[in-house]
Amino acid sequence: MTHALIVDDDVDSAAMLSELIALQGLTVATANSLRDARKQLALQTPDLVLLDLRLPDGSGMDLFADPELLADSEVVLMTGHASLETSILALRLGAVDYLVKPVTLKHLQGLLSRVTKPALLKAEVAGLTANLASTGNFGQLWGRSPCMLRVYEQISRVAGSGVTVFITGESGTGKEVVAQTIHELSRRRKMPFLGVNCGAISPNLIESEIFGHEKGSFTGADRQHQGFFERAAGGTLFLDEITEMPMDLQVKLLRVLETGRFMRVGATQSQETDVRIIAATNRSPMQAVAEGHLRVDLMYRLNVFPIEVPPLRERLSDVPLLAGRFLRLIGEQEGKEKNFSPEALAQLSAYHWPGNVRELRNAVQRAYVMAPGGTIDTQWLPHPSGWPQAQPVVSTETAAPVLRSPEPASAATVPDALGDAVVLPVGISLADAEQKLILATLEHYGRQKERTAAALGISLKTLYNRLKQYAADDKS
Repeated sequence: MTHALIVDDDVDSAAMLSELIALQGLTVATANSLRDARKQLALQTPDLVLLDLRLPDGSGMDLFADPELLADSEVVLMTGHASLETSILALRLGAVDYLVKPVTLKHLQGLLSRVTKPALLKAEVAGLTANLASTGNFGQLWGRSPCMLRVYEQISRVAGSGVTVFITGESGTGKEVVAQTIHELSRRRKMPFLGVNCGAISPNLIESEIFGHEKGSFTGADRQHQGFFERAAGGTLFLDEITEMPMDLQVKLLRVLETGRFMRVGATQSQETDVRIIAATNRSPMQAVAEGHLRVDLMYRLNVFPIEVPPLRERLSDVPLLAGRFLRLIGEQEGKEKNFSPEALAQLSAYHWPGNVRELRNAVQRAYVMAPGGTIDTQWLPHPSGWPQAQPVVSTETAAPVLRSPEPASAATVPDALGDAVVLPVGISLADAEQKLILATLEHYGRQKERTAAALGISLKTLYNRLKQYAADDKS
């Protein structure tokens, strides 16, 4: 039977928690000081330790001084308020989660349903790591390059905890796959994993989609709607492209992270939530803050445990493994196996991959369709000479002599990754400058939208939204 130990100097609080836990079918012991806690740990190793930080003879942190004392126990800190410092402290000390006092029955039930021996999770991660050399994959991720090994190490460290994770990386690098792998190695794996692309939902609907709404709360709300926070209850909520979320909604998200409560649109009462948040962005978080796309307080609240996913160009040694994986999956779907020639693999490994893993997957699928036989050669694959190329300067203005003036007072030059430049006059609005840059980049890539989005560092959905907006403006 699962055994829990409550370490709390508040006798009444410890007694109440003890009764609630006993009602869930667990055996319970209590301790009101560090000395009592050490005695109880010596008598019977608990599966779960609910640990208050403030005790009469010291801090709850002192129990972590002896690594063997809590080695086989899942430790959850209890605190009077949720804060960034508490989250970081919980992770550093080896705690897997924290509860905010006063502890509610819903949160306690969710916590107890996820109790797992630390040794079991460690054994699972060890098994994945041991098979990495032969299989080339870690969970849903593939690659053996040093930069990916670092990502695996970070995932192994954070998956078993309950802290918030902030994943950064260019579009197409696999940020959602990283989030899914974290979920599958966590104590929440039996509960839902839900992903929401904050840039793919209309700003008018995103609050309703995330938090839900009550019937009659706005025109068209003919029934009550559960948002992502409710549908992901007990599991993981992945907020992709968090910098695309409207600023007023970022304030409400911050409130949820701090209080563990949210409110449906049109509701008068808030309700508790029990989800783990994993956020992601293809922008630099600090740059997003500077540009006004991300609140600085939300950035710090999300950035408890950052993971940066490397672009494919920094791990070209993984390209043959990834390409082979995609080719096998396509072959299974289509019912016909094909293989790459050695020359094809060499060409794939020499390409720069501005669209990262997503572009590689699309390139493999296209080559599979176009190759007439069972062997894919270099004919239908991206050629390294296509990246980079020397290109003429792209100007969006007609007064070339003025625009090419080196004087900073006359023009501002924004270079892109290929050495081209869009030259913009000083005083142009940010919206017009963005439009000119997007349209010039789109023309440079032959109107290939995926490569354009990758080069600009935005999502494909965001690019489509911008182009749709420009087309509507032209008609008006």
